[in-house]
Amino acid sequence: MKVFVTLLILISFSTYAKVDLVKVDKSENRMYLIADGEVIKNYHVAFGESPKGHKQQEGDEKTPEGIYTLDYIKEDSAFYRAMHISYPNEKDIQEAKRKGVSPGGLIMIHGQSNRPGWLSSKAQRTNWTDGCIALTNPEMDEFMTLVTVGTEISIEW
Repeated sequence: MKVFVTLLILISFSTYAKVDLVKVDKSENRMYLIADGEVIKNYHVAFGESPKGHKQQEGDEKTPEGIYTLDYIKEDSAFYRAMHISYPNEKDIQEAKRKGVSPGGLIMIHGQSNRPGWLSSKAQRTNWTDGCIALTNPEMDEFMTLVTVGTEISIEW
């Protein structure tokens, strides 16, 4: 019955709304799915251990800030499903080059680690990624149903 209700919800979301913007508010640990200017869904999300500020270099555990594109799906991730964020952009690359560091990359929106699932609810209470944006696995399934490759993502503090 639970699966049926979940499918019904997903089908109803996908039939009436096409998400045209994913907005992330790092200061509130929230992600909003927006269609035609209206929030149709929002999630509590987890970031890296140092979420405040724009990603400067590989290993800083920050999530980039700015406007990017969700540019491909990665189903063979170390995490339960993933959609890639187009970080670094040219500006990020040039800034890292100026500083003599690597900008990093492979920033994703993803589900939980491919470890035992009972940890996911506990993991979402803290910022635990290396700079990615994490959802629970059921939320990631819903996200992948509602958001298509090519959707813009705005990330801010």
